Amino acid sequence: MKYLPLLFGNLLRRKVRTVLTVGSFAVAMFLFCLLVTIRAAFTMGVDVAGADRLVIINKVSLIQPLPIAYKDKILRQPGVKQATHANWFGGVYQDERNFFPQFAIDQETYRTIYDEFVVPEDQWQAFLADKQGAIVGKSTAERFGFKVGDRVPIKGAIFPGDWEFNVRGIYTGKRPNDDLTQFWFRYDYLKEKAPPWAQGNVGWYTVRVAEGADGAQVVKALDEAFANSAWETRTQPESVFMQSFVEQMGNIQLLMGVIGSVVFFTLLLVTGNTMATSVRERTGELAVLKTVGFSDRGVLALVMAESLLVAVLGAALGIVLAKVFTLQGDPTNGMLASFYLPPWGIAFAGTVGIAVGLLAGLLPALSAMRLQVVDALRRV
Repeated sequence: MKYLPLLFGNLLRRKVRTVLTVGSFAVAMFLFCLLVTIRAAFTMGVDVAGADRLVIINKVSLIQPLPIAYKDKILRQPGVKQATHANWFGGVYQDERNFFPQFAIDQETYRTIYDEFVVPEDQWQAFLADKQGAIVGKSTAERFGFKVGDRVPIKGAIFPGDWEFNVRGIYTGKRPNDDLTQFWFRYDYLKEKAPPWAQGNVGWYTVRVAEGADGAQVVKALDEAFANSAWETRTQPESVFMQSFVEQMGNIQLLMGVIGSVVFFTLLLVTGNTMATSVRERTGELAVLKTVGFSDRGVLALVMAESLLVAVLGAALGIVLAKVFTLQGDPTNGMLASFYLPPWGIAFAGTVGIAVGLLAGLLPALSAMRLQVVDALRRV
């Protein structure tokens, strides 16, 4: 602590340079945190997937349906505790740009399987009592101003016609990165109004594996139960199923890695150049410090501490700005299911900042440590 005045005195000697360096660091760290947030949004489904949930789809393609009659046979398979089903609706609310996911769900079982979503009990009972009832995620409700009791018209695309829904509840999540953009309505309403080709079919099943059961054996048993039928199945852990959607958008991990590396090396160059310039300007002063008793390692530690202080200040400012920005909600108006800077992202950004500070100060600090007093004073 006694050396802090010396550290700040050295940094504030060139106030403009120090401010610009800290500002550059903060901007770069802000962008880095946004990359982490976007990456978390794309992989959110994988991160929050239930470890005990399996998804059953048509073996040909997700867009091919499965018979509703499969449900009873699925529940009879060893290791299966619960099962529910859903259909992708794909309707349009007012304008095609107003996208949000809409699902026709099995209202008797869906809430039990997806227990991370929270719906007030009175609202859920109102939903069960109304065939045209709907449950809306908090993000979508806030985006369009939906309130309990509102009537929402949606134009069908996959299932043609004009559909009317009554908002009976608004759900939230137990975790900060849960998907709050969905719109649920009852499967029996879809079945009632759907064209003949859609009668008796569902989009996919979600299964909860019984405690202690072998998930791999359950997957095998489920697919074997429907092998050689007209509607063969492909069963996957929910995390694998969600990962397949992420992969369809390209190699997000590689893209984030490349951009993150560019940010890292840019910070390294900017901070390293600042510290190298600072050491060159203070050659005489460093020689005096050694003359009055500072050891070589003491001078090394002093320069490293200056570099680390610049990095920590810039990183902290950038992370705080990014966190405040993400608290404002999704800036893409619903394109991202969540917009949340997770704790691991903050920790990772902080670690990157510290690493940059240490690496950027290493060469200038070594140069200062090796400085000979006689040679340094001769240059002054």
